[in-house]
Amino acid sequence: MGRGLLAIILICFSSMGLNAQSGIETLPQGARSVGMGNANLTLADSWAIFNNIGALGRLESSSAMVGYDHRFNLNELTTISAGAAIHSEKLQYGISVSSFGGEHFNQNNLGIGIANQLGIASLGIKINYFQTNIEGFGRTGSPVIEFGGMAELSSKLFFGAHIYNLTNSKISKNSFDRIPTVVSSGISYRPSEKLTVNIEAEKDILLDPLIKLGLEYNLKDRLWMRSGFNTNPSNIFFGLGFRPRNFIIDYAMTQNQYLGNTHHFSFGYLFQKK
Repeated sequence: MGRGLLAIILICFSSMGLNAQSGIETLPQGARSVGMGNANLTLADSWAIFNNIGALGRLESSSAMVGYDHRFNLNELTTISAGAAIHSEKLQYGISVSSFGGEHFNQNNLGIGIANQLGIASLGIKINYFQTNIEGFGRTGSPVIEFGGMAELSSKLFFGAHIYNLTNSKISKNSFDRIPTVVSSGISYRPSEKLTVNIEAEKDILLDPLIKLGLEYNLKDRLWMRSGFNTNPSNIFFGLGFRPRNFIIDYAMTQNQYLGNTHHFSFGYLFQKK
């Protein structure tokens, strides 16, 4: 396959992601999130640095993590991500990096965020540098700001909200195309320590709303089972999580009604276990 044709195909896949999942650069990270249909606004784990910077304010342990997302058996549609979250008594910090694509077309994102808990609510802000590279067309980048929050309404009910691309940034200063601006909010109901039920709504300002449903159940002390469902388009999700000592091992599978399966793996290590 010629390089030009390959680049066109990858751009088409990227555009598909922009229409179906609010943009490659906004895709949630971490197999725990994916296993729950990416209903992740109230998941206060280390992957909150990618998914909702506001939830990072409830972080209880410093950690480092890596993730691998392999779509439709195509190496050119693979995302690799890594990050670190730092817990302190006053503020929580995080850094994230991700790379999507291959040699001829790729998108890279570097972000730094900070969050803090104030009473029942935690708020955070993150600054990203989003870069796109297309062979033969050059490389371009743009800053992207996101803001998020999470509130504990009761011991069993939590609320989360997040906005990505707060400033409506363009892909580049020479382009009319803008990076998607995405607003999302949701509720998490936790009737017991073993069960979490999340429901969220997500709206790209240019696309139809997306509804997400996610479930997580603690089978045993160190083993979790997850499932999820999305509308627009309809997708189902499954996942498993394992917590041996200070390690975090998660796997998830996404089923797309048109393109087949996608596999997600993530691994983390807690430097302080609470």
